[in-house]
Amino acid sequence: MRKLINVQKQLIPDLSDTMKKRYTILHHVRLIGPVGRRTLAQTLHMTERVLRAEAEFLESQGLLDIGPDGMRATVSGERLLEEMEPLVKMLFGITELEEELRRRFGLKQAVIVAGDSDETPHVKQELGRAAASILRRYVTKGDIIAVTGGSTMAQIAERMTPSPQFKGCWFVPARGGLGERVELQANTIASAMAKRTGAQYRMLHVPDHLGEEAYQSLIQDPTVSDIIADIRKARIVLHGMGEALVMARRRRVDERTMTSLLAEGALAEAFGYYFDEQGRVVHNMPTVGLRIEDIDNAELRIGVAGGASKGRAIAAVIRHGREDVLVTDEAAAEQMLLMGPV
Repeated sequence: MRKLINVQKQLIPDLSDTMKKRYTILHHVRLIGPVGRRTLAQTLHMTERVLRAEAEFLESQGLLDIGPDGMRATVSGERLLEEMEPLVKMLFGITELEEELRRRFGLKQAVIVAGDSDETPHVKQELGRAAASILRRYVTKGDIIAVTGGSTMAQIAERMTPSPQFKGCWFVPARGGLGERVELQANTIASAMAKRTGAQYRMLHVPDHLGEEAYQSLIQDPTVSDIIADIRKARIVLHGMGEALVMARRRRVDERTMTSLLAEGALAEAFGYYFDEQGRVVHNMPTVGLRIEDIDNAELRIGVAGGASKGRAIAAVIRHGREDVLVTDEAAAEQMLLMGPV
């Protein structure tokens, strides 16, 4: 297929450009539809005249529905987008970027979506769709799936659908609550994923950050210890990653800890563990839930994060050596590849 694409680019370059343009329009309509022409033209930095002509063509092919409330992709349009994805990744150069990222960081698989989720919220939605698809591919009946919280994880939950392989599966929170908005907490996301897939779930009603005395007391409670035992048996871990200082502020750590993180060169955070640029753990917070050794024991670890601002942080977590599959966006991938060897 790659040879054919290269020949086509040389002989009929306009064909590739037209295909990219129409795919991009249909793709964005699927993500944000129903959407008006003016809004979509602004989003795609395209004139309304050009967009109108392309939208009318897509409608004539039965791929787009244009109604009073805006444009939306038809069932045929959504099916075509799915079928075109491998081809489009080659046309956009994303296939090569995925392979380079996979080799550089020793991943089982790298999945990259176009764009920068820092600049375009719709890219985060696409991260969610891609991650939901990856989980569906790897899950098996009866799995325990531990999930973390955050806005990207909430997008994954939104895009989960019923599937036979989720039968008998359990979604569990990887850790306690962050003290942030309820809809972004791991408990909420685990329950949403279970409801959307037809699986079951358990919740862990404890704070994320605990003092040592409170931590020791909680893990002795039979109800809590029973849930923790399930969490620590997870076969799949699905998690986000963040910048160390941003996550520390979200967790409301004290100034002394913030100063320590800066001094230790903390760059990234995942699971309550803070990593430096080389992927070394420089600090961890006492938390009820997954420990680093439990993550080691999981059969499959799927990390999901995007945005140019997170590129270096994502690389730091992966350099720790506990990632199998990474789902990210173009901007983050490019930043990761700019980093030198460890």
